[in-house]
Amino acid sequence: MLNNTDAIELMQALQAELKTYIAQGHGPFLAAIYDQQGTLIAKAANSVVQEQCSHCHAEMNAIRLAQQKLKTYDLSSYKLSLFVTSEPCLMCVGGIMWSGLQAVYYGVSSDMVEAITGFDEGFKPQWEQALQKRGIAVHGHLATPEGEEVLKWYVAQGHPFYGPRRKKD
Repeated sequence: MLNNTDAIELMQALQAELKTYIAQGHGPFLAAIYDQQGTLIAKAANSVVQEQCSHCHAEMNAIRLAQQKLKTYDLSSYKLSLFVTSEPCLMCVGGIMWSGLQAVYYGVSSDMVEAITGFDEGFKPQWEQALQKRGIAVHGHLATPEGEEVLKWYVAQGHPFYGPRRKKD
């Protein structure tokens, strides 16, 4: 597991890099997987709109790339950590649980993501405890001001909001 200073620096770097991915048409989320020494294993942005697939969240894309690179569906023996610019949604929490990752570090909370962007981050009661129960450490709220600034920039630039259209009461 990385120390707090290294974790914050890695998250700040992801937040800084995120605007480049957004400018290329990606959604406003970036995830990277590192080993215990801080070596990058895989990095991916949200590509839902580009790939026209609701499953293409940054976390899921990064997990897929790491599993392909390491040629295994079970990453547990590699002791890897996932860094994601915003708190994982419900789908990604499930993907993390099944992947064998050992730790999750996130930036902006789901509440703030929803408040800033309008994205529906899903129902996730006690998700952190559920991961911790399975041996997956959770560290949150890293580089939050930088992450919130990027999300506000995303909205100000008029980038698309995506998700299912829901009937309003």
